[in-house]
Amino acid sequence: MSTLIRPALSLLFLMTLITGVAYPLVVTGVAQVAFPAQANGSLIVDAAGKVRGSTLIAQDFTGDAWFHPRPSAGAFATVASGASNLSPSNPALATRVIDDAGKLQVPGQGPVPLALLTTSASGLDPHLPPAAIAYQLARVAAARNLPASTLQALLDANTERPLVGPPVVNVLALNLALEKL
Repeated sequence: MSTLIRPALSLLFLMTLITGVAYPLVVTGVAQVAFPAQANGSLIVDAAGKVRGSTLIAQDFTGDAWFHPRPSAGAFATVASGASNLSPSNPALATRVIDDAGKLQVPGQGPVPLALLTTSASGLDPHLPPAAIAYQLARVAAARNLPASTLQALLDANTERPLVGPPVVNVLALNLALEKL
């Protein structure tokens, strides 16, 4: 029996060292050298060196002076990220969307963009379509006493155009640029 257990335990120990220690250390080392910003969470750091957030995770901005991200089913908590799992036929979803549309509706601007009313699959998507940001321009301009053209130029400068997919705007990056004005 010991002739079977000893090699089995030795193999278990060896594979644990290889797959549980050596491989993760090598992958982490390569990532730190090749992609240091991404390996450390794609953090956004301000001029004072303070971490303000990540380009990968949405943050809640409240008040009329800020551009707002899409709603989050998990209240922007990364631990509880996820969709609300409410089906399109669920009355609770319809009630929430109608309530949110009523709060966000700007007279004379047409319907509220769908991206401002629906959550993303993770509840943490930091991007919005430029149209959803443009819908908020008048509110932010009035709250900050800025011309809408200044905010439109800021929107244009912060619009990302990926190789695949539609243009998007990172709301955190846009609000940080807005803070610098």
